Amino acid sequence: MRQSIHHLIVATPGRGLIEITTEVAGWTAAQSIATGLLTLWCRHTSASLLVGENADPDVRTDLLAFFQRLVPDGGGRYTHSAEGPDDMPAHIRSVLTAVQLSIPVERGRPVLGTWQGIYLFEHRTAPHRREIVLHLFGN
Repeated sequence: MRQSIHHLIVATPGRGLIEITTEVAGWTAAQSIATGLLTLWCRHTSASLLVGENADPDVRTDLLAFFQRLVPDGGGRYTHSAEGPDDMPAHIRSVLTAVQLSIPVERGRPVLGTWQGIYLFEHRTAPHRREIVLHLFGN
């Protein structure tokens, strides 16, 4: 068994879904591990990870609109407001989604469905540099 680790830095433009499938798949293939398990870990409390449809951009638009209705920004709703009106909603959105993904690897590639992509979900409105740790274990 072998393992490998990588820190992927993603610059976000602010709130939105940033697809990282190509970067993740490229790194995974370069590790020469044919079969294993890939773990992705987001090192932040106001961003998250998800696997979602990557064919129709309307899906991302609808997800953003849904989370805006579910967890609206500021407006005196939250006690924690030290970092701005979008910070506590970003924490809540992160808790409702996931900061960790586990994806099987087969023939050196993450096992994703035809229309599945891996996304960093930025919950803050301002641009950020996010760090995603990739850990691959297998043979």
